[in-house]
Amino acid sequence: MTNRFIKKIKSKNIEILSVVTVIVIWELVADFIVKNPFYMPSFHSVVLAFINVVQSGSLFSDTGISLYHFAYGFIAALIVGIPVGILMGWFPKANRALSPIIEILRPIPPLAWIPFAIIWLKLTHTAAAFIIFLGMVFPIILNTYSGFKNVPKVYVEAAKVLGCTENNKLIRYVALPAASPSILSGIRVAMGVGWMCLAASEMFGVSDSGIGYKIWFYYGIQRMDYVVVYMLILGMVGLLLDFLFRRFVQDRILKWQKGTVI
Repeated sequence: MTNRFIKKIKSKNIEILSVVTVIVIWELVADFIVKNPFYMPSFHSVVLAFINVVQSGSLFSDTGISLYHFAYGFIAALIVGIPVGILMGWFPKANRALSPIIEILRPIPPLAWIPFAIIWLKLTHTAAAFIIFLGMVFPIILNTYSGFKNVPKVYVEAAKVLGCTENNKLIRYVALPAASPSILSGIRVAMGVGWMCLAASEMFGVSDSGIGYKIWFYYGIQRMDYVVVYMLILGMVGLLLDFLFRRFVQDRILKWQKGTVI
């Protein structure tokens, strides 16, 4: 077991060396060139801030609140985005009716909706989730639409020959499996966009906790070492969510795709 661990560490020499090099350069630049923690906190001060955040327990409460906001917006985006994408991709009249609305709303940045989120939903968790929802729903709609629009016609014709003629059955047994790679790609893209919207959605004060809120709070009291800590937490949690989605959702649902491309 020990030998295998050592071999694994040795196989990651380049990765470890690159990270260590960045840390050393960061520390030297912060301490000897910038010399101002407000503009650039040193690596060791960030480590100390991280230890304080962990010991105080705020790391877990803030991350929990942010994950709640994200899950709230994510579920809403799935509930709206996938059915709308299916309607647009499968029924031409629905596409003609919905496409102009989608194309008008889609280019509006989610952050532009913050004033209305505050007016409609007040300073609540739902307001934060609403901004995240707006960032996620359009990639899901477009990729679902694209997946259904590009279902090979031969699949549909073969299903009809075999007796599957109703739209609901064609969608369930033919189009949905064929479009699943595109749908899952859209969900993955949406997760990235939604997570980026998370920090901004929390910065307008929906609660007294959350990763985005703490970034703004510590900026306000000029503790940039804590700002960097929460920035890194934001990145690491986002990376973990992407990994979990690929590992436990995308790879399992698309298991049939493995080996189709060398």
